[in-house]
Amino acid sequence: MPLSLKYFDYHLPSELIAQEPVKPRDHSRLLLLNKSDGAIGHKYFYNITDYLKSGDVLVLNNSQVFPARLVGKKAETGGKVEIFLHKKTGRSSWECLVGGRVNIGLVVDFSAGLSAKLICNNNDGTWQVKFNQSGAEFWKTINKIGIVPLPPYIKRSKKEAGDKSNYQTVFADKHKVGSAAAPTAGLHFTGNLLKKIKAKGVKIIYVTLHVGLGTFAPVKTDNILDHKMHSEFAEISVASQRSILEAKKLGKRVIAVGTTSCRTLESADFSKNIFGQKKNQRIKAQSFWTDIFIYPGYQFKIVDALITNFHLPKSTLLMLVSALAGKKNIDKAYAAAIEQKYRFFSYGDAMFIY
Repeated sequence: MPLSLKYFDYHLPSELIAQEPVKPRDHSRLLLLNKSDGAIGHKYFYNITDYLKSGDVLVLNNSQVFPARLVGKKAETGGKVEIFLHKKTGRSSWECLVGGRVNIGLVVDFSAGLSAKLICNNNDGTWQVKFNQSGAEFWKTINKIGIVPLPPYIKRSKKEAGDKSNYQTVFADKHKVGSAAAPTAGLHFTGNLLKKIKAKGVKIIYVTLHVGLGTFAPVKTDNILDHKMHSEFAEISVASQRSILEAKKLGKRVIAVGTTSCRTLESADFSKNIFGQKKNQRIKAQSFWTDIFIYPGYQFKIVDALITNFHLPKSTLLMLVSALAGKKNIDKAYAAAIEQKYRFFSYGDAMFIY
C-alpha cells in the first residue's frame, strides 16, 4: 500500500463544501458503503435505522465544544492577536495556537478583564500561555467572549450567529467540556432519531474524546509516516467498556460515530479484557492521551463499522476511513458522492461504512 501523501488526494469542486448545516439535522444525505464488496447506496440520514440491528452497539463522542478562539490586542501596541485554546496544562496555563507576530513575554489583553502572557514557544506550532483567570471565572469569561473556531473552509462572513448551537451535538455532555472542534459525524443525530434507534434494540453508549485543533492540521510530509499527530484526551467508562466487551463476546457489531469515537476505541486497552480475561476481573475506567494514527494496513481491534462525514483531501481522517473500508472502495464512494453532489466536510452529508 503506497504511503505517499499524494495517494490520498482528490479534486473536490469548491461548491460542494457545505457552508451551513442541513435542517433538520437528520435530513442530510447518507451514502452507504459496504466494505466487503464495495456496494454503494444513497439514502437520507434518518434512514440509518434501517441499517442498524438489534444488539449493535452505537458509540457516540459526548465531548462538548467550547468557544476556543479568542481575539485580543497586544498590551503594548494594540496589534491584533488570535489565541486558540488547545490543551489545558495547569490551573491557569494552556497550550495554544497563536496567530499574529508574537514573542516570549508578550501580554495579550481581551475583553471581560482577561489577559494572557506568552511563556514559551513549544516549537511544534503551539505556545505555552498563562492566563490571569482560572476555574469558574475563566470558563465564564470564555463562554462570554470566545468564538467557535469553525474550520477555515467555512467562509461565511458571519460565522458566530447560530454556530454555537449548530456546531454542537444534541448529546454533548455539559460535564464533558473540552473540544475545540465538533465531532461532526454526531451532528446528524436528533433526539427523536436516537429514541428510534434505541427502540430498535441498539445499545447507545458514550466515550469522550476532546477534539483538538490538530484535527484541522494538514499533513505536510510526503511520506505520511513522518506526520506527527497532536495528542487528544480521551475517556471511556466502565459501563461503556462492559457494553463493548459483551458485544464482542456475542459477535455483535461495534459502530463508531465519527473518527473521534473510532480513535478512542482503538486506543483504549481492551487486550486484557478480550483475550485471556480472568473471571470477575475488575474493569477500570480509562482516561488517556492518544495520538493514534490510523492509515491503510491498520488492523481494527474493536470497530466494525463507522458513521462519518466526507473528509478533506490528504487528511489523516481520509486515511482512517481508507484503512477501514479499503482505499479503492473509498475512491469509488467519494467519486459517487461528488457525482451526486453530496455536501462535504464538517456541515456536510454522512457516510455509513459497514
